[in-house]
Amino acid sequence: QVQLEEFGGGLVQPGGSLRLSCAASKTIFSNYHMAWYRLAPGKQRELVAAIILDNSTNYADSVKGRFTISRDNAKSTVYLQMNSLKPEDTGLYHCNTYPLPVNPWGQGTQVTVSS
Repeated sequence: QVQLEEFGGGLVQPGGSLRLSCAASKTIFSNYHMAWYRLAPGKQRELVAAIILDNSTNYADSVKGRFTISRDNAKSTVYLQMNSLKPEDTGLYHCNTYPLPVNPWGQGTQVTVSS
């Protein structure tokens, strides 16, 4: 049973924007805080942004002011709006529960920022 499925990645030029979507099972979405994580080449997976059940949010310092996380409870979907993208934002983006991710992870969606 697919619990987490990410969409919306792609190739974008520096300064561009992308919007990622994550469809989660209702069981997960209704009971857990959610987050976006990033796996960049040669680096460990890092937390990018999290949204709590009360809709409060927190962000990695590297994306503050550029990324916005949101959730649509009716659609059991989490979004990540990414603006002013930089080459260092390149990576495989996953959504998962927060602060403790569940298994299995989804396939993720690749974001590549390059001119």
